[in-house]
Amino acid sequence: MANLDGIDRKLLAELQAEGRVTNVELASRVGLTAPPCLRRVRALEEEGVIRGYHADLDPSKLGFAITVFAMVSLKSQAESALREFEDHMKALPEVRECHMLNGEIDFILKIVSQDLQSFQEFLTSKLTPAPNVDSVKTSLTIRTAKHEPGVPLED
Repeated sequence: MANLDGIDRKLLAELQAEGRVTNVELASRVGLTAPPCLRRVRALEEEGVIRGYHADLDPSKLGFAITVFAMVSLKSQAESALREFEDHMKALPEVRECHMLNGEIDFILKIVSQDLQSFQEFLTSKLTPAPNVDSVKTSLTIRTAKHEPGVPLED
């Protein structure tokens, strides 16, 4: 875990809430002048604490009306089999998240699709035939009650 002081945590909270804030405005919000603020942000980026800056897009407004969570069990849990599956998932743009789990399910995937038919095609042509897949159980989201990227940072 990174060794962060109160100012670093304030910087991260502000950037997490509004990634497009200017350095001058960010410095003002955390009580710094612009040059040391920029140095701190760059140091956080170099340390990998800040991994990137992204726009939060509305999938439905871009034609992706379906979000599905897929629970995938593999035939083998050998490291090479796990990596092969992960590499295959990284190559599929519909798969937005891929997390290895402990327990009966090996991976949970977050998948976006335009509609049920295109998801069914994805499922049968790309996911179930993927390397080492034993079984796939899917659940379609009905609605999203909370979507908070990042981590909780105290003020």
